[in-house]
Amino acid sequence: MPTLPSAQATTSWWQKFFSSSSSSSSSSSTSETKAAIPSWYSGIQSYVQPMGNATWTARDYPKFAEEAYRKNVVANRAMGMIASGAASIDVLAYERDGTEVPNHPISNLLARPNPRQSYAGFVETLVHYYLLSGNAYVQAVGIAGERPRELHVLRPDRVQVIAGEYGMPKAYRYKVGEHETLFPVHPAHGASRIMHLRNFHPLSDWYGMAPIEAAAYSIDQHNQAAVWNQALLQNGARPSGALMVRMSEGQGGKLTEDQYYRLKQQIEDQFSGANNAGRPLLLEGGLEWKEMSLSPRDMDFLNIKHSSARDIALAFGVPPQLLGIAGDSTYSNLAEARLALWEQTIIPLQKRVLDELSMWLNPMFGSNIQLKMDMDSIPALSAKRDHLWQQVSNADFLSVAEKRAMLGFDPIMEEDHA
Repeated sequence: MPTLPSAQATTSWWQKFFSSSSSSSSSSSTSETKAAIPSWYSGIQSYVQPMGNATWTARDYPKFAEEAYRKNVVANRAMGMIASGAASIDVLAYERDGTEVPNHPISNLLARPNPRQSYAGFVETLVHYYLLSGNAYVQAVGIAGERPRELHVLRPDRVQVIAGEYGMPKAYRYKVGEHETLFPVHPAHGASRIMHLRNFHPLSDWYGMAPIEAAAYSIDQHNQAAVWNQALLQNGARPSGALMVRMSEGQGGKLTEDQYYRLKQQIEDQFSGANNAGRPLLLEGGLEWKEMSLSPRDMDFLNIKHSSARDIALAFGVPPQLLGIAGDSTYSNLAEARLALWEQTIIPLQKRVLDELSMWLNPMFGSNIQLKMDMDSIPALSAKRDHLWQQVSNADFLSVAEKRAMLGFDPIMEEDHA
């Protein structure tokens, strides 16, 4: 039975990820190192619907990254808003009794998790990976048994969970090309140099479901509508059609091979593309243009794009108004929509991230702190906070001490009953 090695801190950045004691897949038995690989890593070529034979983007991480993040402006912007919002919140460390702990070693580590990232960059990367794959992995780099010196977010498609017994992973395998590192997981309490943040998945015990997966069909539709519009522009914004040769007496309606290719080249050169938009089509004798297109009602791609965009925004929990999507007015103004984004999406997600970081890092530092958001650092909540302060200030049935306690301030020495 092979021994799963610990990742050791070494002199080079590359060795931080691939120590010389790493086990290769060839040295481990299949039964012991078989990874529980999710369906969206399997490289499926297409997802086929029986009716109409519609082909959809494969459910795998590279496809999600390409089709959703790199090609789809709505999904890209929605993920960016959530990630940048979460990264902008100040983080404070507290003892379990509520006492703030300034300059705690965990806080100092998060302020500069590694030489290449600040706290904001670290959180943005983590949240983006979480939204794209439903999983986020963080590696603690340092000497085994000591406090970690650096934290690195790992690409989720490079990490595999090695299934263990009783619902506990046996190890995490991080692999790039032919290099791989195994990070063991304690069988009793789950301690590991890898933190795995995963979204709920109804069909997997080991991996989370990506929020983007629920929006995959809408992303395909939105992208295809954009492709259609681009093709229409390149075709001079004219609908598709056919040139028909009228039959004359004693002659069939047919072009010679030379006539056919000359006419085809003439149309491509002089009547296709944006530069030729609006140019009249000059036809020789015996030729007739016949449109072959669906009605505007059947091919209303603008409304299809807007509908798909709303579905994409809904999947990420971003109000469509904030993305400039037409036809949606769920909230009376942008301020209400922005408040909903923070209260319903960003704050719950960041609380989850900080809770996981607290549970994971505390044993390594021998501490028992809780990382919490500084809610006063969130501009979107300022109007709601001002309203609360005004209500408390006007409550004449409360003492000064009670008002301060309601607002989260420390008590003062002298009680004022006025």
